[in-house]
Amino acid sequence: MRKENTTLRIVTALLVAASCVPPAAHAGEGGVTHVIPGALATLADNAPVSPGTFLKPMYLHYSGSASASIPTAAGLAANLDASTNTFALAAGHTFATTVLGGAHYTMIAALPYTWIDVTANVQRGPGSVRVNNKVDGFGDLTVIPAMLAWKTGNVQVNALLPIYAPTGSYQAGRLGNPGLNYWTFDPMVGLVYSNAEKGLNALAHMGYAMNTENPDTSYKSGNLFHLDAAVQQLVPVGSGFMTIGAEGWYFQQMSCDSGAGATLGCFKGRTTGIGPVIGYIQPLGKQSLVVEAKWLPELDTKNRLNGDYIWLKVVYKF
Repeated sequence: MRKENTTLRIVTALLVAASCVPPAAHAGEGGVTHVIPGALATLADNAPVSPGTFLKPMYLHYSGSASASIPTAAGLAANLDASTNTFALAAGHTFATTVLGGAHYTMIAALPYTWIDVTANVQRGPGSVRVNNKVDGFGDLTVIPAMLAWKTGNVQVNALLPIYAPTGSYQAGRLGNPGLNYWTFDPMVGLVYSNAEKGLNALAHMGYAMNTENPDTSYKSGNLFHLDAAVQQLVPVGSGFMTIGAEGWYFQQMSCDSGAGATLGCFKGRTTGIGPVIGYIQPLGKQSLVVEAKWLPELDTKNRLNGDYIWLKVVYKF
């Protein structure tokens, strides 16, 4: 039992990740944001607390629909059905020297590539036209110039600043766009509890995402408060550990959409949900490998698409 506890402490210390994620750009301005449920919530997303470099390939599938009108780059769209598949590669480095009273300092960047298939009734004059659009391309670049982690005993406090840059493929008038064509600045804080002896882990991260205006449509999406939380149990399996748990989230737009393009007015959005998470942690000497999958169905939404997120994440530290 002592050997298992020692290994568990090592594995917990080696867990690394990035909060860089691909925007699920299904179709619109008021119905989608850079911030996505499941981006930063579980052990595979926890801030690093040991020096080293890591790679984090990620896959995200989203499918959803909305019957009410949603503002998009192509205009108002109703009876919208969308499916996206995104692959993103994140890379980061945690420095050996700590800062600000012992904080472990990490820098991260990620670039997504997204395939979109979206269909909707797009308003054209007094009527509407059923439009189907299939498009793929690079999404918006995400950088985290500072991810900080203070760890004392079983408790870890995280602070980070994800920045989403409008580098992705975007065309005004196109129903689906991999990029959103505006900046988002998302300061975040998190609290993590990890009991190495019992294998119990609880994580909660919240942030406030602030958006700039889309210059091509004169549309400024409102700022968003978001909270992701998860509970996971580690169970020894083979030479590693299986993780079993659940993740929930609450996203609420706090300020109104604005600008000349915001024809529907305030249009505040919301999404909440909960779903299962399963993964495996494999120690590899001084290296480590983490694999995690989760299904996150949306249970309550407003002024957004309603659907399901399916994540697959791999983290390799060397």
